[in-house]
Amino acid sequence: MFTGIVEELGTLRRSERGPVSARLHIEARTVLGGVRLGDSIAVNGVCLTVAEFETGRFVADVMAETLRRTNLGELRPGDRVNLERAMRLGDRLGGHLVSGHVDGVGTIVGREPHGIALVFRIRTPGQVLRYVIEKGSVAVDGISLTVIDLDAESFRVSIIPHTAEMTTLGFKQVGEKVNLEADLIAKYVEKMLGAHRDSKGKLDTGFLARHGFL
Repeated sequence: MFTGIVEELGTLRRSERGPVSARLHIEARTVLGGVRLGDSIAVNGVCLTVAEFETGRFVADVMAETLRRTNLGELRPGDRVNLERAMRLGDRLGGHLVSGHVDGVGTIVGREPHGIALVFRIRTPGQVLRYVIEKGSVAVDGISLTVIDLDAESFRVSIIPHTAEMTTLGFKQVGEKVNLEADLIAKYVEKMLGAHRDSKGKLDTGFLARHGFL
């Protein structure tokens, strides 16, 4: 589990590609503090397992499903990546609950300054956008952000100068891809309520009455 507060920008030094997998060699410093084999590190919001490490770098394997669902397959040597260690019990939850399990890939379709901030519009797959609400939380390349507003195809987020300096969004441009993870709680709520819908897809009135809504 992560919080969406990026700890540092790492650099991809080498990518070993197999037919349906990859092995990433990533240069890092902060996230290697206290690292052990098998630890989890989020790379652009994707939860990966440390398979090897030494001073200044770690190695993580990426399976076919992860390559299909994220932008990690597009990374090239020299690319910068957002890095965050898994949270520990008792840590401050500075962002929101982020699982590191990416729901889909969005495309930056707008990038413009607004005062001190940068505002991005991100075109988003429907299976992700259904969980996005105004002023709700969403993870973009592993960054916990607040939604400004949304329409039928996209949503907008805004970042402060510190976030621009510390994350990939500071230099990503229109047309580039970003990993998206919708709010975890929204997905669980939908799953639980789905069992109480009638034949028309509406919440069963008996269920609502039993829980004090009618």
